[in-house]
This record gives sequence, structure tokens and C-alpha cells, in this order.
Amino acid sequence: MKNVFIKQTNCITPLGFDVASNWNAIQNLQTGISLHEQFGAFSNIYASCIPNSKIKENFQQIEKSVDDFSRIEQLLISVMKPIIDSNGIQPKTALILSTTKGNISALENNDLQSAFLSQLAKKIANYFQFQTEPIIVSNACVSGVMALSVAKRMLQMQVFENAYVVAVDEVTEFVVSGFNSFQAMSDEPCKPYDASRKGVNLGEAAAVVFVDTKPENALVEIIGDANINDANHISGPSRTGEGLFLSIQSALKEANITTDKIDAISLHGTATLYNDEMEAIALNRLQMQQIPAQSMKGYFGHTLGTSGLLETVLLIESMQKNTLIVSKGFVNLGVSQPIQITTEIAKKDIKYALKTASGFGGCNSAIVLKK
Repeated sequence: MKNVFIKQTNCITPLGFDVASNWNAIQNLQTGISLHEQFGAFSNIYASCIPNSKIKENFQQIEKSVDDFSRIEQLLISVMKPIIDSNGIQPKTALILSTTKGNISALENNDLQSAFLSQLAKKIANYFQFQTEPIIVSNACVSGVMALSVAKRMLQMQVFENAYVVAVDEVTEFVVSGFNSFQAMSDEPCKPYDASRKGVNLGEAAAVVFVDTKPENALVEIIGDANINDANHISGPSRTGEGLFLSIQSALKEANITTDKIDAISLHGTATLYNDEMEAIALNRLQMQQIPAQSMKGYFGHTLGTSGLLETVLLIESMQKNTLIVSKGFVNLGVSQPIQITTEIAKKDIKYALKTASGFGGCNSAIVLKK
């Protein structure tokens, strides 16, 4: 079985248009979350949005014909181009796109065709001249982590030689309406795992990783992954954390390491009552409650299908820098079982790290990285 490595990464968020600027921002505890007094039909929404002017300004350095590309297409091309320029595209290079809503904004202009996820993937594949059919992973909020699983397994089966895994989602009135209907939105910046948490803030971002089977110049190796559904509820997670428990357990088994080897955990941490509680229960069932853990939602909001990949990109940077990431917004533990939430920037040798994600429909994903 071939080993699979992540060799290069990139991301775009309200905090910056590359990994370095995003890393520096979170080291300074900056957040992209701000108050939007009016967002479509909604008022006083806290969200993490990338200014249109910055997206356009960045994209104009790549393409003069800005009007030929939607906002989400501009984000995808902008985040991917530096990585593709570095690594190229071969006949058996895969494009794997993670997104939950894709170019849903096209529906505002009655452009039904452009709203299909397949059309978004094909346009990006054609732009960069991929020779393979693009793959779409759209499985709620685990999509970003699951897309890495798909890439790993496809490369191990030798279906492809390497892959670009890319993720993108926007904050739209449609998305705000959906989360608002669940009464899951916080009326202040989110506080994952905190006793006073009220729910999510939505965010938008784009992220990409280049995955290969060649170890030269690799950042990390993907040594284990698992995706398990708890089949509990259309939107609520299992109260026992069953799906996440089994996902982490299976990923560690494939990685052939014990829980005590994990040096840092990047959790999903949406700041909703049930998600954060479920994660704490799952970690305690695995006896991982003493391992440093954090959520990045306080910096970027919940970026939906991008969250798992974006947070993996910055977890990899954390491993390279041997520096734990502070869980912004957390003050007092608000879950029923103890977990070790990181509250201060600290140096630590991070050889093994765990990234998890959980989403609507009971889906749960885990991936184990080795530096």
C-alpha cells in the first residue's frame, strides 16, 4: 500500500490570502468575524466574510476578464494557481472539490445551470486543463476532511498519481436562512466549548492541498482516516459521540498508533450546545481528554465544506511551527466532561496530530497526520 503525503498547501480567508498571513493573524488572536448590520433579509448577523474588493483585486493579478468568473470561481482559481504553478498537472492528476453549496448564488440571477456543483468543478478543471474528470465531495460539514480521505484512498489504489484537494464555500442569504431556521446562530462572536456559548457564526474561505505518493519535500503523511455515520438525526449528533468515537478509533487503528501518541487535536468545535458536548464525550471515551485540543471557528467562523480542509492546512502549519493554536473565544469549560482546550500559545513538538469533523445527517470524519 502506497504512502500518501501532503506536500503543499494554500488558503484564502478574511484574515489573509495565503497560509503565512493566516498563521500570523491567528497567532495575534485576530478574527475575521464581524457584525453585519444587514445581510439580505437578516439584520445584525455575525459572520466572517471576505470583502469583494479584495477578492477582485487578487484575481485581477491572475485574470483580466474578471466578469467571466463568479465570485466563488475567483476564489477557487486564486487559491489553486500558486500550488498548481509549483507542482503542475499530469495526465493522472485528480481534482477533488469539497463544497456544501458551491455556486448557489447563481440562482439569484436565475442561472440554474451554474448552480450545479458539477458545473463549478468542470469549469475549474477546464480552466487549469485537468485531463481527468473532477470528483465532488459534498457531505455536509465533514466534506473537507472526507475529500482528503478520498484522495488518500484513490492514490493508494493507484487510480491517480497525485491530487489537488480544494474546498470552497460562501456566506449567502440562503446559508444564513438555513442555519437560522435551526436556531443555531449566535448573536455574538462564537465561543467553542465555553460555558456561555450560543451557537455558530458562519464564514467563507477557500483552501487547497497537493497530495502525492512521493515523500520528497512532504509536509506531513496521512497515516489514517475514517468516516462513520451515527444515523442519529437529520441535524443533531449522537449524544454519546458514537460516530466521532468510532471514526477516531478507526483512523488510529489504521495509523497503527495509540491515543497517547497524538500531540494535538483540531476539533470541529462549532460552539453549538450539542456538537461541543458530543466531542467532549467522544474524547473522554477514547481517554484523549488530556491531549491539547482546539477549535478554529473563533477565527474563521464555520466555513461549511471548507472548514475541515482549511483547519487541516493550519493544523499542518501548527505542526511545522511546533506551536499549539489557541482556541479563540474559550474562557470557562462548558461541557460535562473535561477536555484540554488550548488557551495560550505554547511550543510543543507535534509529530502526530488528529483532525476531526462532524456534520448534519450524523456524518463524522477523522484523519491522522504524521510530520
